[in-house]
Amino acid sequence: MAIPFLQKAMVGAYVLRKHLAGEKRYPLALMLEPLFRCNLACAGCGKIDYPDEILDQRLSLDDCLGAVDECGAPVVSIAGGEPLLHRDMPAIVAGIVARRKFVYLCTNALLMEKKLDQYRPSRFFVWSVHLDGDETMHDRSVCQPGVYRRAAAAIRRAKDAGFRVNINCTLFNDAVPERVAAFFDTLRAMGVDGITVSPGYAYERAPEQQHFLAREATRKLFRDIFARGEGGRRWAFSQSSLFLDFLAGNQTYRCTPWGNPARTVFGWQRPCYLLGEGYAATFRELMEDTDWDAYGTGRYEKCANCMVHSGYEASAVLDTMARPLAAARVALQGVRTQGPMAPDIPLAGQRPAEYVHARHVAIKLDEIRGRNAAGGAGGGSRRAPQR
Repeated sequence: MAIPFLQKAMVGAYVLRKHLAGEKRYPLALMLEPLFRCNLACAGCGKIDYPDEILDQRLSLDDCLGAVDECGAPVVSIAGGEPLLHRDMPAIVAGIVARRKFVYLCTNALLMEKKLDQYRPSRFFVWSVHLDGDETMHDRSVCQPGVYRRAAAAIRRAKDAGFRVNINCTLFNDAVPERVAAFFDTLRAMGVDGITVSPGYAYERAPEQQHFLAREATRKLFRDIFARGEGGRRWAFSQSSLFLDFLAGNQTYRCTPWGNPARTVFGWQRPCYLLGEGYAATFRELMEDTDWDAYGTGRYEKCANCMVHSGYEASAVLDTMARPLAAARVALQGVRTQGPMAPDIPLAGQRPAEYVHARHVAIKLDEIRGRNAAGGAGGGSRRAPQR
C-alpha cells in the first residue's frame, strides 16, 4: 500500500474536522524549504539560481519547527535545494516526527548513504528520492552521470535498514511512455514503497525551457503511461486516484494553492510552492491577505500549463471527500486511458505574467547585507522581507 492506513486515517480525520468546522481554505501538506543550496544543477530546476548570499541562508531548527506548528498541516515535505546539506536536518526531522506529522524528506540521494545512520525508521518518516526515470533518463535530467546508481544503492541500503522509501519522479516532454512504464516496473524490484509522479513545472528561471510539458501533452503522456500499467493499478502511487485521473485528462480541476503552502528562507511564499510572487511574514498573513483568485490556470499566464501535484493534489483530495465512490472506482478499475477527455479550463481571460523575481531577490539581499553590517552575520533567516 503506497499510502499507509495510519496516514490515510489521520489525514482523513484532519480534513473532516476542517470540513465540519466550515473552513474553506486549509493546508494539507507544508512544503518546507530550509535552504536553496544544492549539490546538483539540474536543467529543469528554478530553485538554485540565487546569489551566494541567499544560497548560504538556512532556516534554523526553530524556524522549521515553528513553521510546522504555525501551519498545522498533517504532512510536511522537506525540499530544497538539497535538504541533506543542512546540518540540523536530523533534528528537524526528529522534531516533526515527535509532533506526529508525516514527513517526506526529499533528496537527490548523493549524501543519503553517508547520512542514513543519523535518522531512525518511523511510521511518520519517508525518504523521498528524486528519480526521473531509468539510469539514462535520470542522469540526463540531473546533468551528471552516475547519480542514478548512487541513488539506487542508497535506496537499497535504506530499505535494508527498515525505512520507508518513495521516489519522486518528474517527467518532461522527452519522456517515452514505454520507458517510463518499464522504469516504474523496476521500482518494485528495488522495494520502493510508493511513487510520486508529476509533470515538470515551467520554472521561469530554469536553464532549459524547451522540455516543459503543455497541458494537452501532459494528458496524452500520462494516458500513454497508465495504459501500459493496467490504468496505473500495477504501480503503487503515493497520490490520490483522482489526481492520477486528472493527469490523464479525465477530471477538470482548479488548483488549490493554499493546500501546499511553502515556507522558504524568504518567508511564506505567495501564492504557492512553484511561484514566488511575494512573501508573507506569517502563515496567517499568507492565508488571509493573498489574492488567491488572481492565480491558477485560466487566471494567470504563468499557471497556464501547470498540472503539478503541489497545486492539484489538494483539489483531488477534496473531490475524493465529496465523491468517495468516484475515487474508489478509479482506484479499483484504473485510470481511463481511452475516450474523450474532460473539458479543460479556457485561457482567454488570463492576466499576463508579471516578472517580480529580481525585485524580491534584491529585497532579500538588502536584508542580509543590512543584518551583516549590523554585526548579525550568520545562518538563519528570521523574518520575511517586505512585500
